[in-house]
Amino acid sequence: MGLRILQAKNFPRRSMAERPIGRDVIARQRFARLQSLGDRAEPKSWSPGLVLGPEDPDLPISLAPLLSSRTPDKIPAEITISTRTNLCYPFDSVDDWEFCEGLVLPPSLVEANSGHFGSGIEAIPVSWNSLHHDDSLSALHSQPSLVVLTDAPQLTHRPGMLGKALLSIRVRFPASLIWAPGISGPDNCALLAWMGIDLFDLARSRYASSLGVLLEQSGPRPAEVTTGESVSMEAQCDSWARAISATRSAIREGSLREMAEQQSLTSPRSVEHLRRHDRLALEATQTYGILSNSVSANRQLRCNGFASRNDPLVQDWRHRVAEEHYPPEHQREILVLLPCSSRKPYKLSESHRRFRRVLRSQHAHEVMVTAPLGLVPRELEELWPAAHYDIPVTGEWDADELKVIRAMVGKIVERVGYSIVINHSGVDVQIENTPVIDTRLGNTAGSKEALSRLEEELESAVSTTKPQFTKDVPRLEVLKSVSRFTLGSDEWLAGAEVHGRPPILTITREGSQLAKWNPRIGKFSFSKFSLPLLANLGALREVHLHDDVKWIGDIFPPLVKSYDPLIRGGNELLVFRGGELIGSARAVAPGWEWPHGPGRLARSRHRL
Repeated sequence: MGLRILQAKNFPRRSMAERPIGRDVIARQRFARLQSLGDRAEPKSWSPGLVLGPEDPDLPISLAPLLSSRTPDKIPAEITISTRTNLCYPFDSVDDWEFCEGLVLPPSLVEANSGHFGSGIEAIPVSWNSLHHDDSLSALHSQPSLVVLTDAPQLTHRPGMLGKALLSIRVRFPASLIWAPGISGPDNCALLAWMGIDLFDLARSRYASSLGVLLEQSGPRPAEVTTGESVSMEAQCDSWARAISATRSAIREGSLREMAEQQSLTSPRSVEHLRRHDRLALEATQTYGILSNSVSANRQLRCNGFASRNDPLVQDWRHRVAEEHYPPEHQREILVLLPCSSRKPYKLSESHRRFRRVLRSQHAHEVMVTAPLGLVPRELEELWPAAHYDIPVTGEWDADELKVIRAMVGKIVERVGYSIVINHSGVDVQIENTPVIDTRLGNTAGSKEALSRLEEELESAVSTTKPQFTKDVPRLEVLKSVSRFTLGSDEWLAGAEVHGRPPILTITREGSQLAKWNPRIGKFSFSKFSLPLLANLGALREVHLHDDVKWIGDIFPPLVKSYDPLIRGGNELLVFRGGELIGSARAVAPGWEWPHGPGRLARSRHRL
């Protein structure tokens, strides 16, 4: 029996016997979120954080917002989760949530049905078995404050099970905090946060202390006697404080992926978890919006290790460039392969200024050869992640990088149908039935000899095909190509004109502004005038608000009636109410968080 991705329902008002915890998203990255807990105006704690047990040290509430206690003499066990301060609206007292653990069968008995699953209101337990058999999870009319994966330690020992369970819980309960007891430590909290876990505990640290081992971000190790190190719980908790601080900071700065990759190297099992999670997340992009469409200008994607190549963001880019993207119409005869540069976008680098001085024809389709993205067409170099990635530069390619690059070149040449490939990249490329001319011949890319050959070969190639375009058409064709890649359509640009000097371009139709191209964030900024046209063409993803709501500020969960599940963070959205277009917004939450994720889902842009 396959594990189900549980589908969310429309939730009526919950019972007031237990009160929900206050949550607001401060920052998010993929499945990880930095959330304030309690009163949004004056939060007392944050997640990621810790759940303490009765015997655990008394840590600051800002670090550990919850306390867990277990009834030892009952089968199935009953667990109480207590807030350590006033975190539940109206923030006037501490709160207790109770749940029954149920009869948890081993994951190996997934075909069996215990018939006795756990239950709760604001805190609910789930297990591998209940995810497969408990229909009440799909019918649950609430987004509980806390979801507890009770058999997490067993799932970590079974290939792929932990990642599948977490993905199913995460997309079904986007507003809930997730706790997977017994598997976390300073050495994997960033990795687990990347996979969607919000709360950790000290179980592994207590065990490490009993063995005389110090559990740190770099992994478990014996205490160093020459420096007087301790393996006490106080020392273990100090390590936890550093790890959680680093994890929260990484989510805020958008660098959690890099930290998760580093932590995965502390154990073979962590490497396995990250690899399997990457595959699951990539598959889930077909159903849910998971990746970002655009990010802030200062965001960096650091690709310092082999694991970076498995990131769904990288894999998605490779697939779309190789299998789907078409260059501007006037650049489909001549492909010029160029080396990348450390500076992004490439055109700002000194090396590419030299290339462009000899590549004077607008008919050459310039494509940069790079790792880990494989290929970056010139017209897409201002997009995320092409304009933001950073890799170690050694001047050498490994076998995997060469395999990816050659495969991508072969696919794009066959699909687009270039007549000739001018290869100035330094990577040996052979393509059946298409001539490939090497202009480097062992020289450096910027040498006078190589640049002279590049100029001569391009002039020779252009002389055989001379497409006719007016001066402004190529700029419009470039923007159409970008629109096809980012929006899936270029119909809204039919009959448009392009004005201004790069990098900022203004797009108009019949004298009215449709949009501007914003190179800092690599996207189109649409005008209010363009919204009806975009709606008629179905060019943007849509959000429909409840018919009776008054849209005043940004878009929050109670306003949403329906939405496009493939929304990506940064997408421009058309906002409807009662079937009528009323404005636009920019998504801050990806589709998997809609419509019940905590906090703001989209920022308002225009009102009609």
